[in-house]
Amino acid sequence: MAADLWRMAARHHAAVADLAGLPPMAAPEVCFGGRSNVGKSTLLNAVLGRRQLARTSSTPGRTQLLHFYALGDALMLVDLPGYGYARASRSKVGQWTRLVRDYLRGRANLRRMFLLVDSRRGLGARDRDVMRDLDAAAVAYQVVLTKIDELKDPELILRQRDTEAELASHPAAFPELLVTSATTGLGIDAMRAVLADLAVTE
Repeated sequence: MAADLWRMAARHHAAVADLAGLPPMAAPEVCFGGRSNVGKSTLLNAVLGRRQLARTSSTPGRTQLLHFYALGDALMLVDLPGYGYARASRSKVGQWTRLVRDYLRGRANLRRMFLLVDSRRGLGARDRDVMRDLDAAAVAYQVVLTKIDELKDPELILRQRDTEAELASHPAAFPELLVTSATTGLGIDAMRAVLADLAVTE
């Protein structure tokens, strides 16, 4: 199944500004969330094998809609607006936050949220707030450390150990930690294998 999945051409399916615009719940969905500028769009492009399918920017808060990317009828990947610092009005950020929260709690075909965390900084206060919300809503999530190429091996090992220890106390969190670098490709195959397991298998 994994090989078949990644032979499918990825395409941008929808950009959604409110719940009324959400596409029908058909294929299994996974979503990518995290702080602004953590590298969600960059990681999506790396996983999908496309350079510019998901728009990237060094400006925090560039992703302001829910962007849906389809892999045939097998899997839908969703790029969520980032939380934390963003160059946008407070009302706009509040709108994104409500949209993401309502999406996460009301999407029956959502298989997993991938919670991206910058490996250089580790889990922060806003990440922990989101994890508690996901635990309370029983939304399954898996933490993905990004930008691991910017850490030396001893630092990365310590970051992994500390993060895994913290995840153990969160009931909705998967214990397996994913570590990735969109720059070098490290961890991308492992990420693809997890996604293939979540896709339609018929």
